[in-house]
Amino acid sequence: MSTHGTIDRPATHDPMKQVPTMTPPVSDTPAPDTSGAPESRQNRNREMQLIQEALARAHMHDRIQEAESERQAVRLAAARRMQRRAERASLRARRALAMAVMQ
Repeated sequence: MSTHGTIDRPATHDPMKQVPTMTPPVSDTPAPDTSGAPESRQNRNREMQLIQEALARAHMHDRIQEAESERQAVRLAAARRMQRRAERASLRARRALAMAVMQ
């Protein structure tokens, strides 16, 4: 049994092996040059593959930005803790100096 497939589901994906679905119209104008058709189809497949790569690259870029902002937030929190610790030490030193001067 030989099934030729449909437009949506061709029997083969090779354009050179596909059965022509329509006969060209009879006219006195020359037929368009389709010698580059397989290359354009190949370029379209390559473009579709590149779209997936671009999406993956954008996803990784987002993840890297997220990780960098997380690291920056951690560094900021640590810097604020150290600043408060330094302020408390400065107050203790002032009090100690004031006590030494008062006696």
